[in-house]
Amino acid sequence: MENLDGSILDAPVIKVTPPGPKSQQILKYQEEYETSALNYPKYFKIAIDRAQGSTVVDVDGNVYIDMVTGISVLNLGHNNPYIRKYVEEQLDKVWHTLEVPTETRINFSKKLLSTLDFRAKLLFTTTGADAVEAAVKIARWATKRKTIISFEGSYHGITAGTLGFTGANRYREFQEFFDNRVVKFPYPYPYRCPFKDCLNEVLSLIDYALSNPGYLGNDVAGILVEPIQGEGGYVVPPRGFLKGLREIADKHGVLLIVDEVQTGMGRTGKMWAYQWEGIKPDIVTISKSIGSGIPVSMVAFRQDLDNLPTGFHLGTYRGNPLGLAAGLASLEFIEKYDILSRVQRLGDKILKELSAGVKNPHVGDIRGLGFMIGIELVNNGKTPWSEGTKKVIEESLRRGLLVYKAGRWDNVIRLMPPLTIPEKLLDRSLEILQTTLNNL
Repeated sequence: MENLDGSILDAPVIKVTPPGPKSQQILKYQEEYETSALNYPKYFKIAIDRAQGSTVVDVDGNVYIDMVTGISVLNLGHNNPYIRKYVEEQLDKVWHTLEVPTETRINFSKKLLSTLDFRAKLLFTTTGADAVEAAVKIARWATKRKTIISFEGSYHGITAGTLGFTGANRYREFQEFFDNRVVKFPYPYPYRCPFKDCLNEVLSLIDYALSNPGYLGNDVAGILVEPIQGEGGYVVPPRGFLKGLREIADKHGVLLIVDEVQTGMGRTGKMWAYQWEGIKPDIVTISKSIGSGIPVSMVAFRQDLDNLPTGFHLGTYRGNPLGLAAGLASLEFIEKYDILSRVQRLGDKILKELSAGVKNPHVGDIRGLGFMIGIELVNNGKTPWSEGTKKVIEESLRRGLLVYKAGRWDNVIRLMPPLTIPEKLLDRSLEILQTTLNNL
């Protein structure tokens, strides 16, 4: 039996209806000690004891199949033995070095750069949002321009430095000051596109804006884009979108910044999602699964853009040795076990089985690429149905499956299973999902 990540193969196992008594007590303590701003415990009303591979065990002994992976942070599963070995070895050496190099740092950098399709340098950061901030700073420094093009429905972070680029206006209620040198364009969203030609009309709008001195003039530094929108609802644009943006960027002397924070590290069946279109970005942001749960991020950018002054972007925890050890192990693991072809094969299976097995008018669209699958729920035609996602999350949890939501209206169930999930557990997950969706 294939078990690349050490998953508990008899999952799911529900001993007591969640939340069990021990979970309830811990959740009560959390509510007492922590802020009311907490989000995830409102959906996952359990307390976690341990996790292994594609499975999570709560304090009441229930075993769940995990199709959330910390929001695509654990692409190779929880506590992956291969990655754990590298981290343990690094623990015995050094945990923090500022920017002073270690062998692990050099080996990681060399390995990561070998996965890209262009000659690049690295700038280490700490989070996905920090990487986006640094990427935009590089674009502005290199071009001596200020404006950034981004897209509605996008998510690039909610810090003061990234909130302006993120498409969801709701986050602006909590942050009065943010970078507003940004112009947003429609993202080609096939299920909800208002245009007759979703791809070419969006590209034409951007090209027109960059060509018109009275619109954007000559002040655009970069185009910031997700190859597939993550928080926006796992929206897969028509093939040719990134290629079109690359051509427009070249035409107008603008840098193309590809945000691979959620789509990277094999999630779509390529190491980086931009590789599906055969383009070469100018700048790429990397985070989440590169550290397999240990916070680390970075920006890869064209070598010829590396005229950055000392102290251009700072942060005490950048390039943490434990995170880079996990990253090196993760990159090796993906290559050693041919994870990318596995994701392509099983991702096609997920789409095929859900499309064939789910027969409910509340399911408006099933889409995705690799292990990045979105299920859009609707009511009365195409009206977004966020209440439906809550029902699916709650019922799936009760049955022993962890899934979560996304989308502009919170009406998309997104599936982000570990790329290593045993096929036996994947099949059980799909059975639970089909039953839950058909019973909506």
